[in-house]
Amino acid sequence: MKLRVLGAHNRETITTKCTSLLIGDVLSIDAGSLTSCLTISAQKRLEAVLLTHAHFDHIRDIPAIALNLYRERARITVYSTIEVRNMIEAHLLNGEIYPRFQDLPRGCPTLQFKTMRPYEPEVICGYEVIAIPVNHSVTAVGYQVSDSRGNAVFYTGDTGPFLIDCLRDLCPQILVTEVTFSDRYSPLAADTGHLTPSGLHHVLAGFRRLKGYIPRTIVVHMDPAMEKEIGEEIEEAASDLGALITVAHADMLVPELAPAAPTTGKPHQGHPVVNYIP
Repeated sequence: MKLRVLGAHNRETITTKCTSLLIGDVLSIDAGSLTSCLTISAQKRLEAVLLTHAHFDHIRDIPAIALNLYRERARITVYSTIEVRNMIEAHLLNGEIYPRFQDLPRGCPTLQFKTMRPYEPEVICGYEVIAIPVNHSVTAVGYQVSDSRGNAVFYTGDTGPFLIDCLRDLCPQILVTEVTFSDRYSPLAADTGHLTPSGLHHVLAGFRRLKGYIPRTIVVHMDPAMEKEIGEEIEEAASDLGALITVAHADMLVPELAPAAPTTGKPHQGHPVVNYIP
């Protein structure tokens, strides 16, 4: 499974881009940096976008990519909860802020919405996709994406306390999770439905107690102003857990997964610590 982190932050600057993932060149999760990271040719290869929730940094490129594909006579399908679709149609693709590309061109619209229902698997671009509700300040889901070889990636989207409850029935090889704030902002993180490094430590330790292993973990959605502090605290968490936790950066290619090994029921051994800070 080919996984590329297009954007890895919650705010855009000259060196950082909002969060968006690309799987196999055809499937994107969240739309924080699609048009700023992908050429027109790469945008035309996209077949579907999965949206986790309606906050602007996760849906911002839907109008822009719809315009680009409209001009190129290409099409794309957007999968989301009904709440996210309603927000986009009411406030972005509403015929005033941007054209209603879900209706244009007539008879063969550029953009098609499809509703994801929690816990109901869908086959999208050849992958099995399951939406899992997560705890955030608005209605939100994460997505588990599995390939035909049994490899699975789970992306949390934005989430905060109680993430471990959402992971009980999942066994991903890769966990892509947000860590927005450093530990000194723990009260703010709790109030806004986000994670800190210590919160992630708690989640991963709980996951290991449940499943016997810690998945390779990729951290995204960092606040750029706190990135150095977050990175140091993530390194401490990784060392304490003996886990492989990578702090992502824009345009980062995640090493491709090997075919999933048969489950033995034995706990996985801890990984060496690897931490990338751009």
